[in-house]
Amino acid sequence: MKALIAFCLTALPLVASYYWKPTAKYLTNSLAGASVYQVYPRSFKDSNGDGIGDLKGIIQKLDHLVDANVDIIWLSPIFSSPMVDFGYDISDFRNIYPAFGTIKDLEDLIREAHKVGIKVLLDFVPNHTSDKHEWFQKSLKGIKPYSDYYIWHPGKVLENGTRVPPSNWVTIFGGSMWKWRNERKAYYLHQFTNQQPDLNFFNPQVVEEMHEILRFWLKKGIDGVRVDALPFIAEDMNFPNEPLSGKTNDSTSPDYTDRIYTMHLQKSYDLIPGWRNVLNEFKQPKYIFTEAYANMSMTMKYYKYKVDFPFNFDLIQYVNSSAKATTLKTVVDNWMMNMPEGSIPNWVVGNHDQRRLVSKLGEPRARALIAMLLMLPGVSVTYNGDEIGMSDTWISWEDTQDPQACLAGILKYNTSSRDPARTPFQWDSSVSAGFSTNSTTWLKVNDNYKTINLAAEKKDGNSFYTFYKKLSTLRKSPYLKAADLTTKLLSENVFAFARGTVMDGSVYTIINFSDKDDIVNLSAFENIPKKLDVFYATAKSTVLSKYSVKDIQKVQVPATAVIILTTPGAKFRYI
Repeated sequence: MKALIAFCLTALPLVASYYWKPTAKYLTNSLAGASVYQVYPRSFKDSNGDGIGDLKGIIQKLDHLVDANVDIIWLSPIFSSPMVDFGYDISDFRNIYPAFGTIKDLEDLIREAHKVGIKVLLDFVPNHTSDKHEWFQKSLKGIKPYSDYYIWHPGKVLENGTRVPPSNWVTIFGGSMWKWRNERKAYYLHQFTNQQPDLNFFNPQVVEEMHEILRFWLKKGIDGVRVDALPFIAEDMNFPNEPLSGKTNDSTSPDYTDRIYTMHLQKSYDLIPGWRNVLNEFKQPKYIFTEAYANMSMTMKYYKYKVDFPFNFDLIQYVNSSAKATTLKTVVDNWMMNMPEGSIPNWVVGNHDQRRLVSKLGEPRARALIAMLLMLPGVSVTYNGDEIGMSDTWISWEDTQDPQACLAGILKYNTSSRDPARTPFQWDSSVSAGFSTNSTTWLKVNDNYKTINLAAEKKDGNSFYTFYKKLSTLRKSPYLKAADLTTKLLSENVFAFARGTVMDGSVYTIINFSDKDDIVNLSAFENIPKKLDVFYATAKSTVLSKYSVKDIQKVQVPATAVIILTTPGAKFRYI
């Protein structure tokens, strides 16, 4: 995939264009134009002063989600857990971690969110459980039917009598995937930490258990699920050694092998229709979103197995601060051209596992990615805090919480820690940025919270949040929900795209991702009016008046600028 991207970046001519027209199925999709917002509950809002965010805190801040034009919130895991991996190690799929609240609190959140037109999705983590889960404890003792709920293997005995794991497989965090337990006289498989044993989905009883867990929460009123770590759910049960990657000689490194027997197996796809059938038992719409860092063909394959969409991580993976305009265009065109007919696109620029957008790109380029997120067709996915331009927070080794960083050790933790992007939301300039009444929070608040916070940004017409709010409101125009898309490379520095219709008018998003000012000719877009209204501009331009562009053949686009123009008289011009 990376080779394909590199080829496209060099092969595309400067005037290259791509045109996409929505199909009838897309036009009627309830997700068309939807805005999804990821809430990391531990860091969103603390309602009781214990320094940890909770469900009641989310209820208290629903007004912000309404103001930000959010349609769907997806909650990172809130289930009972020892919190070795902050909720992704689940000890009871049918209960809530006490610090987050109770099942009643979740029911209250669902009810209150529905009142304001917001749907609620939960994280669904089928790949593994906590080793504290009742199933694993019974499996450890060989109690049927749980004895085969997990993947056990006696290992191999060498000529010298030494017992070793059955294969050279390594975990995502590093180290062997196999953990010996004397109780079973066998190794169990874990793709993540030792405390997260993988479930055996070749066992029909495990498949049905997960169906029942879905039904449990759907009966509580949830609107669907985001499926975590789906590519890891199945392994080759012959347990062959994986080929060495050649990237490192360290057999404990996550990069030691090529994961051809432990990721992206067909079984992972085969499970999805069963989950969809469970969702179909309930009043529609119910949604399935899937997480998969995979190549294009493997990612697009999820659409064919009845998911609403697989998360599109291309803007995260291929766009950095030195990216060219060609990169932006190629990423957009590649997704749109490979997406199956009738499917809905989606765009993601951040999440709890990635660096904050502003820290990764700098604020001007972060605004450019937000413009793409909100102005491209389909579904936008915003990670909480990105709408106000939050940045990574430095966390000391002593205060590090992320297991990935802890396993890396003191010398390497900084480069692998995900804590910096998980710090508390910055609501205002009061104690702990308004996240908590407690001055001590589970992770420290960023020191810049006095100036970077929602309350302050609402008062500033040029702030990151007012920019986000303005574009998210424009996005909600019914004339844009399923409008055509045309992409253009106007110069080596400037990427632009147009959306709209002849009848209702068009919106033109122009992005200079470089450090050089440029002048471009917008007549590259067919049927473009000779005069355009200025909806938004992040920087001054000598050819932009306060209200309009009068010469579309010479539009100055300053370095790292975003300019959004609309057709004069368009029905969305007064937003």
